[in-house]
Amino acid sequence: MDMQQELIAEFDRELALTRKILDAIPADADFTWKAHPKSFTLGRLAGHVAETPCEWAIHTLTIDKLEFAVEHQFESYIPASKAALLERFDRESAEARAALVALDPARWDDNWKMIGMGQTWIDDTRYRVFRNWVLNHGIHHRAQLGVDLRLLNVPVPGIYGPSADQS
Repeated sequence: MDMQQELIAEFDRELALTRKILDAIPADADFTWKAHPKSFTLGRLAGHVAETPCEWAIHTLTIDKLEFAVEHQFESYIPASKAALLERFDRESAEARAALVALDPARWDDNWKMIGMGQTWIDDTRYRVFRNWVLNHGIHHRAQLGVDLRLLNVPVPGIYGPSADQS
């Protein structure tokens, strides 16, 4: 089995499913809406769902260490509109896929680190970072977005089979 080709195929499937749920967000959605006081806003969650398989993947696949200065102020991606969200997702997912295709399979065992505020947050193999922080992490937040859509009475698209809205 060619693991590189299997990962590319899985990534392609997950990108298509992620775009499907992002596209289900109504064009006039209130991106300031929150399901719960402890939840992300709809805009922040949608932005995170869009950036995880894109920006995260690009960093994971193209550099060995992502380091933020102690004084770095992280700014969450909150899209201005659904159109802006989809445009960024389409552009960056193509870049992420190209980085995955170009990665030398021997580099999966390389160490990858994320350091922020003087603390190491992630220190693992590139493969595990890609699997856990790009694929699995993205799937987790995509599911949260599905719950938000349900709470907003928006039909939820089927992801790994039909949803209750498609039955």
